[in-house]
Amino acid sequence: MHLNIRNIGLNFDKDGVALLKVWAPIATSLSILLEETSVILKLQIEQHGYWTLQTDQIKPGDLYWVMLDDEKLPDPASLSQPKGVHGPSKAVDLLHYVIPDDNKWVNYPLNEYLIYELHTGTFSQQGTFEGIIQQLDYLNELGINAIELMPIASFPAERNWGYDGVFPFAVQESYGGAAGLKALVKACHDKGIAVILDVVYNHMGPEGNYLPKFGPYFTEQYHTPWGSAINFDDNGCDGVREFFIENALMWFRDFHIDALRLDAVHAIKDLGAVHILQEISRRTAILSAQTGRVHHLIAESDLNDPRYISNIQNNGLGMDSQWIDEFHHALRVTAGEPRRGYYSDFNGLEDLAKSYKDAYVYTGTYSEERNRTFGKEATGHPGKQFIVFSQNHDQIGNRMLGERSAALYSPNLLKLIAAAVFSAPFVPMLFMGEEWGSEDPFLYFVSHGDPELVEQVRKGRKDEFAAMHSEGEAPDPQSEETFNKSKLKWNLRTESKYATLFEFYKALISLRKNNLYLKMCDREATHVHLHKDQNSIILERGLTGSSDLLLCVLNFSKNPENLPIPKGVNLNQMLLNSSLERQEYSATIGPISTIHVQPESFIAYSATYV
Repeated sequence: MHLNIRNIGLNFDKDGVALLKVWAPIATSLSILLEETSVILKLQIEQHGYWTLQTDQIKPGDLYWVMLDDEKLPDPASLSQPKGVHGPSKAVDLLHYVIPDDNKWVNYPLNEYLIYELHTGTFSQQGTFEGIIQQLDYLNELGINAIELMPIASFPAERNWGYDGVFPFAVQESYGGAAGLKALVKACHDKGIAVILDVVYNHMGPEGNYLPKFGPYFTEQYHTPWGSAINFDDNGCDGVREFFIENALMWFRDFHIDALRLDAVHAIKDLGAVHILQEISRRTAILSAQTGRVHHLIAESDLNDPRYISNIQNNGLGMDSQWIDEFHHALRVTAGEPRRGYYSDFNGLEDLAKSYKDAYVYTGTYSEERNRTFGKEATGHPGKQFIVFSQNHDQIGNRMLGERSAALYSPNLLKLIAAAVFSAPFVPMLFMGEEWGSEDPFLYFVSHGDPELVEQVRKGRKDEFAAMHSEGEAPDPQSEETFNKSKLKWNLRTESKYATLFEFYKALISLRKNNLYLKMCDREATHVHLHKDQNSIILERGLTGSSDLLLCVLNFSKNPENLPIPKGVNLNQMLLNSSLERQEYSATIGPISTIHVQPESFIAYSATYV
């Protein structure tokens, strides 16, 4: 096994020799067909269904096919698909095809992450990695220190959210391919920004998925919303497991990605003695020990099961952190979201208060939406293991018209819900354009080549909206207009109403970044005071053993409120007030027993326990 390069697919060693390793246990013969010269190179069968070849007849840049029993197919572990998902694969030298990274770069601990989720194709007018690079100074000005890229694995044509990828190792060519991603990561590190990559290990897209031709990549033992589950524990699963483990390691080792966000891990089905997530965690730890680089694994899960974020020594699944949709749902209902669809399970302020304290809202209680008792307490898990947000790609895209918060809420409420996220004892995340109140929708879009598949997608989206939207028609996912509507209109950002919100986000992020009590995500030192009649919450954000704290006041009421200062707390200085246009405050606060807070607003005070 070559530890410094991928152990699957076509790679080159330090001398430029091509090393091929293809898992095809159902093949009787396997060859490589070079596209331009028609040269055929035969592979030799090895143990456990692997076919191998070492040759100097393949050079970086060559286009090639895998001939499986005389059928011409792309390489399942292809690093590049320049002619699309149905075309030949392109040989890429990851070992030398490198833009040297800054050796001084050190990844941040999770509690310090300030995450900005973006979609490469719609973040900029170019829709490329280079388009992101051109906005890095802007992101630095905003104050975020981590970007999260929605999936970039090769998908059909040029328009897709990324969850229809079919070549997990190949970077989407229209975004800039492998070279473009390497350049982006280096540019981010040079600017002090970590890079999180969204990867999909629970399903493959429907168009261009050639994996079943090579082996038992899927199993009928389980089914997911996307069809048959990926085979992580059924007959013949060893090659499948190694395929996806190698994928995770490649992003860390060869592209210097700092963290992976694993999509919908609840749809990864594995009842084996060693879960695939445990093995990814273990192998990531080994890689980190070898390279000295710290890497994080972030799960998306809707199961409220702390086993996902428990360490593997205690038979946990070894994820470092997870997204918390329930915080989002409780926050949105508190802000006035109608209780329908999956929001019907949430009553607003009381659930938001519970999430501030317990992360999960449902911790062994009955869920009407799920029609069962659901969840378990996450006792003992620090705040850095939970990522919260008021918007993300799913929660916007799940709306039929893709409305962002700026199209739904008042400017004051936009500030308040942002503050609700950044004052939580968890890791905050925002979605591209949120920080200046972009009103551009983020719609679901695809560019499939099969008309029948396109109709299935249209129908599927319509059915998805049935519970949330009873009127109107969903925009056509296949239309280029739908995609273009979803692009950020950066030319609007400097207009006064957008600039005001942007300045507040800058102040809020600066407070989060520089205030120790917010930054440390100490759940045990977080105390929640629910003022139901005033539709308000007061948070004590402290550190275990410290006599100082930050007091965060959140008034969701449409009226000004007078709220009692928590017993034993003395206010020192106002640090941020969302109702003020300019953040100018007196140095000290006189002795008071109540806090006067404006409608739909947030105030942060430095304070002391007495």
